[in-house]
Amino acid sequence: MLNKIYWETENAVDMACSILVNGGIIVYPTDTLYGFGCDGKNELAIQKINHIKGRSAPMSVLAPDKDVASQWLDLDKNEKMKCLNLLGGRTTVIAPVKAGIVSPNIMGNNLTLGIRIPNHDFCKLLSNAYPNPITSTSVNRTGDSPLTDPNQICKVFESEIDLVVEDQIIDGDGSTIYLYHKGELKILRS
Repeated sequence: MLNKIYWETENAVDMACSILVNGGIIVYPTDTLYGFGCDGKNELAIQKINHIKGRSAPMSVLAPDKDVASQWLDLDKNEKMKCLNLLGGRTTVIAPVKAGIVSPNIMGNNLTLGIRIPNHDFCKLLSNAYPNPITSTSVNRTGDSPLTDPNQICKVFESEIDLVVEDQIIDGDGSTIYLYHKGELKILRS
């Protein structure tokens, strides 16, 4: 049976962490859209999300803050600062990261990873509480529009996910995506 909990409920983070550590899939609110989340190092959980979405592609992950994101990045100090200056809120930065941060199955070309620090308190609480990076990819089947209503999300994905952490309707646009390549940051999606 699918569980649903409001994000400000006292045990919401604990419930989400319990599901993640056991290879489950959660849906959680961000500042832009709802996201599918799983442990970014768990191959089977990543396969589940790819199956749900009907694709196999790189996925972004949540970072609790810029200090942690800085530790993940495989760039020199000046190049890191370029990326870190863009991180936060409605942005994703795709850049090279060190080996072992996440499963290779969610990384892009040249050992790159999309990193987000959403401006939503639940994302901050969850990413601080959980020891591994958590995936962040829109709640939809590939080719469909992202779902914005937690009740609709429950109906569509009821048998495929383990927990919906809700925060009313979130009808935003996806994050702006920057790609770091050879010292430059190029906008892939605005």
